[in-house]
Amino acid sequence: MKQLSFLVIFFTISTFAQSLESLKPIAKKLYDANYLMEFDAIADATYPKMYQEKGRDAFIEKLDSDYQNDEFRLRLQLPNVVFQYSEIRKIDNAFYTFITFRNPVRYFFEMKLTAEQAAEKKKQLQEINRTQDVTFEPARNSFNIKKTTTYIAISDENTSGNWKLLNLDDKEQRDFFEKEFNIIFQELKSK
Repeated sequence: MKQLSFLVIFFTISTFAQSLESLKPIAKKLYDANYLMEFDAIADATYPKMYQEKGRDAFIEKLDSDYQNDEFRLRLQLPNVVFQYSEIRKIDNAFYTFITFRNPVRYFFEMKLTAEQAAEKKKQLQEINRTQDVTFEPARNSFNIKKTTTYIAISDENTSGNWKLLNLDDKEQRDFFEKEFNIIFQELKSK
């Protein structure tokens, strides 16, 4: 009887850990941490194998550099966003789901850009942000970028059954996901 009770509790906890309701506050927490540039909180919510090789401190340092450096400052524009969740899929004892949301950002450049420089930066930002909707605003020396962001939420043995996320806007995180989860990535994309 004790074993049956344990199994019922275990399956209840396991099912809850992979529910949409348990994921929603984690997605919100990651977005808020990005909005507020709280890099430790971003690392806490990120899939841990993402920074296992180089270390958590190197991951945080890169995030800081992505948001503010000698060339520009990056800021998210919306304090609140509406998340869209795909169906939670179980593949090989792990759970996955995509989270998408409208995420306009602005890049403020430190040095005044010439028309030539602005045209070149626009091309770079279109590629980096994977969107054509990039507008240079000379008076503010900034670019307004309208895009949709995608997070992938993962719950597996590396997360102890908790939801952790990868931000597929970030090239390193996207490359990591495609390399580390290649077969799963292909299967998720096909659905």
